[in-house]
Amino acid sequence: MKQLLIRTPRTWTKLASVVLMSTAALLSGCAQTQKATSVDTGSFKVPGYEHYQLANGLNVYLMPQKEVPLITVNAVVRAGAVNDTTAGVASMTAQGLLLGANGKTKSDIEQMVDFLGASIQADAGKEGSYVGADFMAKDVDKMLPLVRDLLVSPDFDAAEFDKLRQREMAGLAQAKESPRNVIGRYFDKLVFGQHPYGNPSSGTRSSLEEMTNSQLRAFHKSFYQPNNSSISIVGDFDSGQMKAKLEQLFAGWKNSEEIQGLALDKEQPELSRSRVLLVNKGDAIETTFLIGGKGIARDNPDYVGLQVVNTILGGRFTSWLNDELRVNAGLTYGARSGFSAYSQGGVFRISTFTKSDTTKEAIDLALKTYGRLFEKGIDQATLNSAKAYVKGQFPPKFETNGQLAELLSDMYLYGFDDSFINNFQSQVDGLTLADTQRLISSYFPKDNLQYVLIGNAAKIGDIAAQYGEVKQVEIEAVGFGQ
Repeated sequence: MKQLLIRTPRTWTKLASVVLMSTAALLSGCAQTQKATSVDTGSFKVPGYEHYQLANGLNVYLMPQKEVPLITVNAVVRAGAVNDTTAGVASMTAQGLLLGANGKTKSDIEQMVDFLGASIQADAGKEGSYVGADFMAKDVDKMLPLVRDLLVSPDFDAAEFDKLRQREMAGLAQAKESPRNVIGRYFDKLVFGQHPYGNPSSGTRSSLEEMTNSQLRAFHKSFYQPNNSSISIVGDFDSGQMKAKLEQLFAGWKNSEEIQGLALDKEQPELSRSRVLLVNKGDAIETTFLIGGKGIARDNPDYVGLQVVNTILGGRFTSWLNDELRVNAGLTYGARSGFSAYSQGGVFRISTFTKSDTTKEAIDLALKTYGRLFEKGIDQATLNSAKAYVKGQFPPKFETNGQLAELLSDMYLYGFDDSFINNFQSQVDGLTLADTQRLISSYFPKDNLQYVLIGNAAKIGDIAAQYGEVKQVEIEAVGFGQ
């Protein structure tokens, strides 16, 4: 969800031949003239929690937090768009859980949740399906059984399913009116093609039109099983009492059939040439674009270091990309870059938007700014600043019950442990200029960049052809560039 003092893409070829020598020399010089510093932002560790399994295989994470009388429950199932048999069925199944369960109608559920001042939601992403609930601690004996009913005994009411399907089809059409809402789906499809990571979680207009209620039931039966799920509970509760409640509620949930795992690390397409997906939106007055390529898996040991380097490039308001494109050139309101990491792969993307008339200027400046990573590298003062920023921004990401419950769910889904949090500050502090050089050369895609441009093709078609082999599609067309 991409070189130098460049005018044409061919400059990347020259760049590749001189980068390593010039970067090494520059970084060596920086290291001699500037000193690494560390800003103490205080220690930050994951609050105490317990992880165990019920006899049926359900993973349970309990994290008592007594400060306020609130509880967050976050259940996750290892099934998402990568498992779609029909595009969008994972998302529709997750949303369908809220259409009624264990004899309670959709209206019954909504009225109960509203009366308690609680909230409940369900959806699916690339690799996981989620049910989340927030409520007062005093209402645990009402809300926890509801979460169980949604996960274990959804009704998938036919009439409500048809309404949901119509809403999702209308929402998909509306989303395509705003390129920034959908461009990531086009980019994943361009990078991954027919690989499951190219599947759009939303599905397509055609797949939603053809989807049936029975497909949701089949997907639920196949994947919503205790040995393929976890439940994380964070908030004001007694662990012993909560364990007893969970045993009573979930011990009867049975595993129904063997789950066939996906080898998501296999058969990912090679990016052997630069390609441009030009999505024509005839009424567009601006061009929205992404530039990038393959990224990293979530459990990559260099995940933290890459966050620091990317912060310099495009991860904060004072990043190189935002400074050059927004502040200095006035070409956009904002430019960013980042890694989107999945369990067995991911993407790296530079993203921004600009007026149609300044499309080429903005793309070239984005590429030139990106090229600074390879041509000049990072100096010590910039690295010190980024390290302090990243450490300062990290703790607030895990302050609330909801954030902590999501962290525990991600640990289950992506296979990392709490050392990611507990060792975060030391990993940031230990990052050296030599490390940044290795990270840049190892992980940031330099050759065969992939481009998605959404805009008026009549105005930007010739520009698109300057960056790679062009495929043009209409934004109104079904799907995301297949």
